[in-house]
Amino acid sequence: MNVSEKSVVLLVEDEKALSSIIADTLEDEGFSILKAFDGDEGLRLFLNKRPGILIADVMMPKMDGFEMVEKIRRADKTTPVLFLTARSSIEDLVSGFELGANDYLRKPFKMQELIVRVKALLNRAMANKEPELAFSIGGYVFDSVSQTLFWGDETEKLSHLENEILRRLCLNINNIVDIQSILLDLWNDDSPYNLNSLHGYIHKLRKLLIHENRVKIINERGIGYKLVFQ
Repeated sequence: MNVSEKSVVLLVEDEKALSSIIADTLEDEGFSILKAFDGDEGLRLFLNKRPGILIADVMMPKMDGFEMVEKIRRADKTTPVLFLTARSSIEDLVSGFELGANDYLRKPFKMQELIVRVKALLNRAMANKEPELAFSIGGYVFDSVSQTLFWGDETEKLSHLENEILRRLCLNINNIVDIQSILLDLWNDDSPYNLNSLHGYIHKLRKLLIHENRVKIINERGIGYKLVFQ
């Protein structure tokens, strides 16, 4: 399968003329394009749609590209990020990579170079993507396929939502999983009612993990949850 056949690109660029040129170019290559024109809109679209790659300008209104990617990386560590920037200082480049960028393209650039870099990032991501189905958490074994948590000879069947929440925490162990990303992923709605439901499921998972005192689910208030194994 060609890398572009099912790849969704989220393009966050406040220059509308440039955004249209980039979008048209990538669509001609077979990509599906989502567009946002500021960092706030880009963050919401990313968490809701989960694209295959993010292309983002650095200097944008409401929220710049650096802040947007910093927030995205709380919930997603692997989706490739390509920054477009008119900046050229080494400090800016280092800052972007430290926040989680995978590549940079300085403005002005040629569209063919953009295409090559996008395809290279997606090919690399596809090659490295091996789904994790079972996890060791201290003395626990969590099988996300059978939705079962094992502790010695004891087994606990998990509900679908318990399973999906715990799987996200395990995939990001010792890192924060953003509350909004969980709500939008699993409920398609980040209303207070669903937030209360999420808190309830977290409480249940904490009780299920009580046998292992090295394992904790920590609430980073107002940000997200983190599964810690000490």
